[in-house]
Amino acid sequence: MLISRTLIDAATAARLPANDVLFVDARFDLNQPGGRDPGKGDQDYALSHIVGAVRADLDRDLADMDSPSNGRGRHPLPSAVRFSAWLSAAGWRPDLQVVVYDAAGGSLAAARFWWLARLAGIDNVAVLDGGWPAWVEAGLPVDNVLPVREPTAVRVNFHAAIGADELAEGLSSGRLLLLDARAAPRFRGDVEPLDPVAGHVPGARNRPFADNLDAHGYFLTPEELRLAFAAIIGPHPPEDVVHMCGSGVTACHNLLAMEYAGLCGSRLYAPSWSGWVSDPSRAVTKGDG
Repeated sequence: MLISRTLIDAATAARLPANDVLFVDARFDLNQPGGRDPGKGDQDYALSHIVGAVRADLDRDLADMDSPSNGRGRHPLPSAVRFSAWLSAAGWRPDLQVVVYDAAGGSLAAARFWWLARLAGIDNVAVLDGGWPAWVEAGLPVDNVLPVREPTAVRVNFHAAIGADELAEGLSSGRLLLLDARAAPRFRGDVEPLDPVAGHVPGARNRPFADNLDAHGYFLTPEELRLAFAAIIGPHPPEDVVHMCGSGVTACHNLLAMEYAGLCGSRLYAPSWSGWVSDPSRAVTKGDG
């Protein structure tokens, strides 16, 4: 069943038959050092979640935090084997519509889950527009029951992601356009709370992921997003656009926004800024870009 491959609103998601949908709770606290609480998502899930939702934690399930980064960034991609194991334990089947949510309009782990699923060739996956707050505000069913799902045998492969060498060559030749999803002060290099070097990749353009949402935490309309991204990418076709952020999480929000706007085919540089600056030989610049 394919209802949506980008976004889904709470009312539509709530009407899906229980046997035809897999809800994924991906709430996560991604605050700065000193305020970050990696266990908060698990705690929130234990207190209350969408009925039947399974848990996907950014650090535990959607990244490989156990292995040395080796230039892969602060949230290295999990292996296809690891993601397959999560899908198997969650009872995922190809006929299920997957609906993933977080508490920040999809900008934290929900968009990352969506991108990983798409990287694995799963098409029927959508982010809940407005996330957990939208579901609660609508008064839709929640509970604190841990669902028991029948495990399945899943084995997926990841499509090749873009690496630093291909990115550098593409930027040098002008073939690729890089969009950085970090807030403007971090992009300019005014501040850098997380990584050892401040600034951005030379030639990158800034598109803060927060600009994809309205004042209530919902995505702008496809038309509004299409106009906004068209103004940034200019003549570059979407397939020549690459996204990055600090660690490859919030950049997925920009990729999702472009897909929702009908600008399909852009890619993610998953190591992002934290991976780029792990090699001191790579160029760095500051300012507005």
